[in-house]
Amino acid sequence: MSPIFQRAAREWAAMRSEYGDYLEAHIAAAYQATNGVLLNARGLAAGVTEERLFLAGGSFAAAYASPELREFWAAQPRMTVTEFERAWAERLAPEEGEELPEHWHTAA
Repeated sequence: MSPIFQRAAREWAAMRSEYGDYLEAHIAAAYQATNGVLLNARGLAAGVTEERLFLAGGSFAAAYASPELREFWAAQPRMTVTEFERAWAERLAPEEGEELPEHWHTAA
């Protein structure tokens, strides 16, 4: 397997693990802030799980979240895995003005 791909796969796995930790903590904080009322009646009737509610896109989440949860999210916005991954990737990018290692340059 390509060493570059192996490194990328390890980085992706580490990001997903950290996102899982973030998601678990965010759900716990929401649960505490809402006294456990995360789903509205429609969400309960549809059998939506808490995890699905937090992982889903904005319109799905808004449709099934309780008013208490929407209020919590207004104060502490949830981060989708896409947003989390983007933030993770930005941490890996060179800082402005930072030079790439010489071996990363290709001959022109």
